Amino acid sequence: MTNIAAAGTFALGDHLVNRMGFGAMQLAGPGVFGPPKDRGTAITILREAVDNGVDHIDTSDFYGPHVTNQLIRDALYPYPDNLVIATKVGAIRGPDASWKPAMSREALTRAVYDNLRNLGLDVLEVVNLRSMFNMIGPAEGSIEEPLTVLAELQQQGLIRHIGLSNVTLGQVAEGLSIIEIVCVQNLYNLAQRQDEGLIENLGLAGIPYVPYFPLGGITLANASRLKEMARDLVATPLQIALAWLLHRSPNLLLIPGTSSLGHLRANLAAAALRLPDEFVVELNEFAT
Repeated sequence: MTNIAAAGTFALGDHLVNRMGFGAMQLAGPGVFGPPKDRGTAITILREAVDNGVDHIDTSDFYGPHVTNQLIRDALYPYPDNLVIATKVGAIRGPDASWKPAMSREALTRAVYDNLRNLGLDVLEVVNLRSMFNMIGPAEGSIEEPLTVLAELQQQGLIRHIGLSNVTLGQVAEGLSIIEIVCVQNLYNLAQRQDEGLIENLGLAGIPYVPYFPLGGITLANASRLKEMARDLVATPLQIALAWLLHRSPNLLLIPGTSSLGHLRANLAAAALRLPDEFVVELNEFAT
């Protein structure tokens, strides 16, 4: 049994969750489209993650589409009382596996009901609005209208908490002026650190920051040094990357995903990995 509690906890909405969670995206087929190659393994991964203390799972009904939510339901329903399932709305998949914006009132309402149905829930614990003004990364544009729609659905009792994903500093400020925001989910890893200031500000406000692609940032320039560190700690470079994120700030909640049982176990084990101070100092400089 892996001790992910060693990484500590942080509040996500009404729940205190372990900082090492799980992202379900990679459980879908190639390109996050269609069913998994091995459905049995996907089910086992979800169950083993929860058995090892994971109480925060990130998903979306546009993964597949519908695939990861249905896997989560089949693997874990009825859900443990302490399990927080955070989902995302704001996009849809085309028949060619393309990603398309879906931020209209009708699209967001349909997405919330799709998530409820495929997860087998009466209320969604956390719904992140994924800003889709740019398909690649954050881009400016007002999120007032889609947030207002989610706020109305929250008032109807279909959503408990609302978060943001793929957003700029300005959009975070706009969101906070409209409604309570319980988390922000953006790209952040060893090398991609555009959100340094945002992480600090959210931490002061007690709001978790959830980095996606947390295992990105391993490049030709830093891979050899990461391997050396990993050898010294009897770990892997990916575990070093996860451990650094956990060290970076106490309000970071990790959601590394995988379709491999071996990788799941390695990711969870990173929760107990302690980095020497000199490694931390060096890793802090990787982005520059």
